[in-house]
Amino acid sequence: MTLIFNREQYKELLIKYQPKVIETEEEYRQALTVVEYFVFKKDRTLEEVALYDLAIILVTDYESKTCPMDDWRTQSPTEMLQYLLESSGKKQSDLVGIIGSSGIVSEVINGKRSISKSQAKKLGEMFQVSPSLFI
Repeated sequence: MTLIFNREQYKELLIKYQPKVIETEEEYRQALTVVEYFVFKKDRTLEEVALYDLAIILVTDYESKTCPMDDWRTQSPTEMLQYLLESSGKKQSDLVGIIGSSGIVSEVINGKRSISKSQAKKLGEMFQVSPSLFI
């Protein structure tokens, strides 16, 4: 079965979400909300995938301007996780169930436990970044 991209449906999504170059922290948070919605949405349409891809590009562009990769390379995996939590508006409790129990999350956040490869993969998916940032 061949799927056909519906330009009219995509136009409606663009009208609804109005994606644009991100210039402020508030716009960044709004874009992350859109990204998160589509990350967890099951059975995305081709049009929704296209909007999701666009939102990822906009978020990545903003992040590269506000937190250059050179700075990221000097951060520990724990510092990177703390930064991403803060910048996305998420809380430590949002990680419970993603990387483990509240005790495990607390140990990871406080640097008492390292981030495993499987946890790094889940965190990468959650924040839409490379899992290598957490290893």
